[in-house]
Amino acid sequence: MTRIITDTTADFEPHELKSLNIDFIPLTVIFGDQEYQEHINLTKDQFYRLLEKSPESPKTAQPSPHYLEDLFRQAHDAGDDAVCITISSQLSGTYQSAVMVQRELGWDNCCVVDSLSGTGGHRLLVEHAVKLRDQGKGAREIAAELEKLRERVILYTCMDTLEYLYRGGRISHAVYTIGSLAHIKPIMHVSPEGRAVIPAKMLGLRKGIEYLCRQPGIKKPDPAFPFYVMYTDVRTNGELLADRLRELGYDIPDANIIPVGAAVGTHIGPNACAIVYICEEGTVNE
Repeated sequence: MTRIITDTTADFEPHELKSLNIDFIPLTVIFGDQEYQEHINLTKDQFYRLLEKSPESPKTAQPSPHYLEDLFRQAHDAGDDAVCITISSQLSGTYQSAVMVQRELGWDNCCVVDSLSGTGGHRLLVEHAVKLRDQGKGAREIAAELEKLRERVILYTCMDTLEYLYRGGRISHAVYTIGSLAHIKPIMHVSPEGRAVIPAKMLGLRKGIEYLCRQPGIKKPDPAFPFYVMYTDVRTNGELLADRLRELGYDIPDANIIPVGAAVGTHIGPNACAIVYICEEGTVNE
């Protein structure tokens, strides 16, 4: 049997992981001296309530190598092969930790795949891995297909606030103050190399949503894959984005409007919204 393993930045709900038979690696979120693990003792809603109350930004930590080793060893000892799909190696050390554990175990039948993405982009790759597993494909074949598919993942986010970029040291206090007064909404894009970049700063949410909605016209979605709208904390901005996409002719079922968890929400803050999809082959992801 081929096991599918992923970390919680793929933003599945616990019941989805169970129904899809996916093993998960919880990432750690730290508020002060209190540590939480996603899906173990921290739900998405609990995270955002803590974020509201905390005077300091939380920190995130990659999973313990011991946790990874226990999970990998269970599959190894059962005689299974496995595909472990992680958040982008440019955003977290989870990929490097998984590779290290796989090598220490000498487990040739475990393939670790760097999604070069996060949240919904990461999720799309895991869902495709599940589909391939259910078709009877093995770990190496699944990993090879995911490494081709990841080049076509499109992920753009409109952030509601500059506060978390400022807290994370990515912008100065002056830029934060002036931008906040002007209601600047940063656009964040995950590049083909898996890095978070800011290609634009829009004046107001409406213009931010319009920026996101232009992207599928440039990089055409592949209808063979879901088109997701993601949001942090309150669903309102996700619904505004989905409604605008529907006006433009894109099929966004309510089930495809998905909340973002703590590992990513820590860095972009509440009330963000995003588009995530797989673009058609031959479309350049720039």
